Amino acid sequence: MAVEAALIAAGAKRASGVLALATVRQRLAVLSEAHEAQGVPNPCRTRAVGLVMERTRRAYAKRGVRPARKEALTREPLEALLATCDASAIGCRDRALLLFAWASGGRRRSEVVAATFENVHRVEGGFLYLLGASKMKPTGTEHADQAKPVVGRAARALEAWLACLAAAGIATGAIFRRVRRGGHIGEALGPEAVRRLVQARAAQAGLTGDFAAHSLRSGFVTEAGRLRLPLAEVMVMTGHASMASVVGYHRTGAALTSRVAHMLDIVPPTELSSVEPREN
Repeated sequence: MAVEAALIAAGAKRASGVLALATVRQRLAVLSEAHEAQGVPNPCRTRAVGLVMERTRRAYAKRGVRPARKEALTREPLEALLATCDASAIGCRDRALLLFAWASGGRRRSEVVAATFENVHRVEGGFLYLLGASKMKPTGTEHADQAKPVVGRAARALEAWLACLAAAGIATGAIFRRVRRGGHIGEALGPEAVRRLVQARAAQAGLTGDFAAHSLRSGFVTEAGRLRLPLAEVMVMTGHASMASVVGYHRTGAALTSRVAHMLDIVPPTELSSVEPREN
């Protein structure tokens, strides 16, 4: 109790009670990043801390607490967001950004704002986005699945936005930028702006649910599951290094189309053979 009171007095804790699991993980991540930035030994990566977090997750799970997940932007809700994008400069940018992020493998918001004229190249049939440093490849070293295709509708939307940038005399640097009053194009968007953009478009489309930038990534994987696309191909697009973090969304998408779930609607072969053919 004394420790908790001291934390509240210092402003590190707002009220008495157990912290949400997401809050614990977020604070641990901040502490870890602070140690890494200073170039000092990182206690957050020790086995002891790992064991504590593993036991903490189990304790929360026993109480029925699961990590909160944002709603997935599968095809239908994504189309609803796109329908809110008009012919204005902001509408053109948002349409291009949403389709770029979703269709290129469900890009993280940090990866979306990292797209530049220098790492997005025109190719026959669309574009290739060459990823640099990412969450799973923080060193920025080259890897086999670094190039992410942007084709079809996504490529056409990106081409339209690039035309807007060209008209404004912009041909270098960040692709996704702020649009000020009067359609004037300004500085690069930050990762937080992508979250706000998704939430604003979802509200404008009248969607209910908790949507954010990650909804584009989870929506891409979930939709791939609905279409029963191979998980290995999906992971090449998303860049997931671990199957554990992607398989849940993929299985969720595939659940409603599973033949096993429709067994009562399938006529057994024995019944089919017992049906006598009708005479003409």
